[in-house]
Amino acid sequence: MTTVRSSTSTSTSTSAPTSTSTTPDSPGRFGSLGPVGLVLAGGISVQFGGALAVTLMPRAGALGVVTLRLVAAALVLLVVCRPRLRGHSRADWGTVIVFGLTMAGMNGLFYQSVARIPLGLAVTLEVLGPLALSVLASRRAINAVWAAVALAGVFLLGGGGFSDLDPLGVGFALSAGVMWAAYIIFSARTGRRFPQADGLALAMGVAALVFLPLGVVDAGDRLLNPTTIALGSAVALLSSVLPYTLELLALRRLPAPTFAILMSLEPAVAATAGFFVLHQSLSLTEAAAIALVITASIGAVRTQTRRVPPPAPEA
Repeated sequence: MTTVRSSTSTSTSTSAPTSTSTTPDSPGRFGSLGPVGLVLAGGISVQFGGALAVTLMPRAGALGVVTLRLVAAALVLLVVCRPRLRGHSRADWGTVIVFGLTMAGMNGLFYQSVARIPLGLAVTLEVLGPLALSVLASRRAINAVWAAVALAGVFLLGGGGFSDLDPLGVGFALSAGVMWAAYIIFSARTGRRFPQADGLALAMGVAALVFLPLGVVDAGDRLLNPTTIALGSAVALLSSVLPYTLELLALRRLPAPTFAILMSLEPAVAATAGFFVLHQSLSLTEAAAIALVITASIGAVRTQTRRVPPPAPEA
């Protein structure tokens, strides 16, 4: 999860300021991977960062881990981006504050979820939020089919009643999905109001400030342990800073719908990370459920893509 990611308007994925996607490409160190490789590398980084976060929870608790991740990511982004604080309207600040609150809620709910249910299943449930947003935004009858496919996956995932899953963990994951959908909306709005990644950096700072008291209450002086700080910084690097950078580079050379389809594979990547890092295996039924949700996400994105008219030929 979730993660602080880059955004593609109303697709089933992530969220970065869209204003950066049209800037000239500067391949740099990661350019040799190619845009698809950059997206896949970003997804792997996010989900293995999430798995590392689960291993850190016995040290700092779920709220403590979220605090470490947000604070470390905010410090890095604020130093790198050096956003301008003056010259913004009240509406600009209102948008970035709501974006930061949404970011805090999304991360907090997701980490509460993975503390209770397997990582792959949590991401599968969470992605239903962006999927629902994509279906509602499209308003095409075919998307009712994709919604039904996703619901079938959820039904399989719960065995008809989520009897084998912690209901609180399921609730947290679904709530994180709602916040992820809101995150996509406010990420796009923030990207239109702030240049480059300034809005993201400021919103990350807001999220870190909101969570800092919660993390202190939950983890206390455990947050000051050098090993805990180092691991929390690694989670921030893997789950926020590195994937954001890779996806930002990819979006400069990759169409947003293609990016969204690649991001729809995240539940499978999360399940893989959970298996290798956390030794969380999936039953055949759970694997089929994840496959159905991925299929629904890809179908919804492709349907929405076909609605976009081709650009008019130049005179």
